[in-house]
Amino acid sequence: MTFKLTAIDHLVLTVSSKERAVQFYTRLGMEHREFSPGRSALFFGSQKINLHTAEETASPKAAQPHCGAADFCLLSNTPMPEILTHLQQLDIPVILGPVDRSGAAGRLHSIYINDPDGNLIEIANQTDKV
Repeated sequence: MTFKLTAIDHLVLTVSSKERAVQFYTRLGMEHREFSPGRSALFFGSQKINLHTAEETASPKAAQPHCGAADFCLLSNTPMPEILTHLQQLDIPVILGPVDRSGAAGRLHSIYINDPDGNLIEIANQTDKV
C-alpha cells in the first residue's frame, strides 16, 4: 500500500522563551492561543506553530531540540513595500531582500528576518503559481 502526504498541519518551534516568541510573532500578525495549560501555539491562516522550550518534557519530541535551528517561509498577500514599512516600524531588521526565490507553488518575492532565537524567517509574496 502507498500513501500520499497532502499538507503540513503544524510544526513545532523550539524557543528559549515562549513569552518572547509570542510577543515577536503576534507583532507579525499571528494569533496566540493556549490550547491546554502551559501549551502555546501561534495561529495564522489555516496554519499553527506550537511553541516548546528545549527543557520541556513533552513527548515525543525531536532528538536534539534547540533554539535557532529553524528556517521557514511565511506567505503574505500584503504588498512587500507595506511589509517592509511594518517591519521597520517594529524595529525588526531585514537581513536580506527583497529577492526572488522559488517556492513550493511558484515564484516568490521574499525578505528574510531573524526571530529572537535566531531562527531564519522568510516572508514572501507569491508572484506566480505553478
